[in-house]
Amino acid sequence: MKNSNPKLRSKKSGEGLVVVIILLLIIGAGAWYLFHNKWTMDQEARAFGREMIQRVTVNHDLAFFQNNLGPQARMENAPSQQETIIAKFKELGVPQQPIKIEENVTFESKFFSPRAYFTAHLFYPTQTMTLQIAISHPVGKWQLDNLSFGSGPGG
Repeated sequence: MKNSNPKLRSKKSGEGLVVVIILLLIIGAGAWYLFHNKWTMDQEARAFGREMIQRVTVNHDLAFFQNNLGPQARMENAPSQQETIIAKFKELGVPQQPIKIEENVTFESKFFSPRAYFTAHLFYPTQTMTLQIAISHPVGKWQLDNLSFGSGPGG
């Protein structure tokens, strides 16, 4: 005997539709989270990079510089070299404001492992310089991975 009760079939198809809707909601929420997190990390990278440039070139903040160095940068820049870098920027004074900064934020995978590269064009009364920094966010906080500077064009 076949069970051809229309109410029973309708109930089963309704349950399937509920499961599909729930799955779509979960997938949608996951996608929203990934894109929102990527956008947030992009904004944080830009803010941290600009702050690092400001603190090093304008405020000459040795403590901020030291506290935000990544492990590799800490090995490449001994404490005496860190002090020398800040002393060089102190000697130059404060660059013309606002500082022109080129920003490039990338993700090693589509949504994870953010890295950012900044190039600041610094105009001092006696010369121009270019400061380049690389930052990343491996665990917990942004860190400075690399810093290099030199005379800019015409300097």
